[in-house]
Amino acid sequence: MNQLPANTGWLWVRQGYDFFKKQPLEFSTLFLGYLFFMLVIGSIPVLGQILSFVFLPLFTIAFMQACKEIDQGTKAHPRLLLYGFQSPHMGRLLQLGVLYLIAAITSLGASALIDDGIFVQIMTGQLELSAKNIANTNMVGAMFFALLVYIPALMAFWFAGPLIAWQGMPVVKAVFYSFFATWRSAKVFLVYGLAWFTVGGVLPTLISIFIAAITGYANMIILIMMPFSMILTIVLYCSFYPTYRSVFGQPAATAPTASSTIS
Repeated sequence: MNQLPANTGWLWVRQGYDFFKKQPLEFSTLFLGYLFFMLVIGSIPVLGQILSFVFLPLFTIAFMQACKEIDQGTKAHPRLLLYGFQSPHMGRLLQLGVLYLIAAITSLGASALIDDGIFVQIMTGQLELSAKNIANTNMVGAMFFALLVYIPALMAFWFAGPLIAWQGMPVVKAVFYSFFATWRSAKVFLVYGLAWFTVGGVLPTLISIFIAAITGYANMIILIMMPFSMILTIVLYCSFYPTYRSVFGQPAATAPTASSTIS
């Protein structure tokens, strides 16, 4: 595992954009396919919410594999969306997804210690998000506390998917390596997080305010911001690959690619 300067976190964001820029149509199609799958899965009562978490590593590795193939000089294909499902390590990726679900439930449950379960009820659809329902509650504090509880799990999961899919690691070993790899690069990930807070949070807000000041139409804001938000999300997914490459090195070219796993 490589030691990295803190400004590498910003470079990861730029490199994510560079990958998207090389094949924007392919990545956009891949992302729309992902949204379609999640929409179908989410339409299943109760089970859909569970499967959304369990399948997440399978979909995330698809974007990383697409970046890997571009990095190795081949063309990414939208069919890579099925890469995780056709991986010989699919079972382990599903186990990782179950851990995602457990971590999410744990962090969400922990938030009840702060606001007596208001945030949980809103997230599970038991309570409508309205000014009346959240008045005199500490829901914002509960959200931050849930995020704080989830951070160790996020560190453990960050590299676990590619370590399983590309290096064939068992789940426990992959989670262990991921946690300490992110811990050693904590300053880099802090810069990475701040960069995405700026690019994915502050920048869209400023653009929305600017559009509103010029046009005064809410529909115009939505019309412009929807594709912009989609591009930002794709770039975010594309930036996952540079984080792995910087910390663990170039993935082996012998790993299965689209041509060998998808006929």
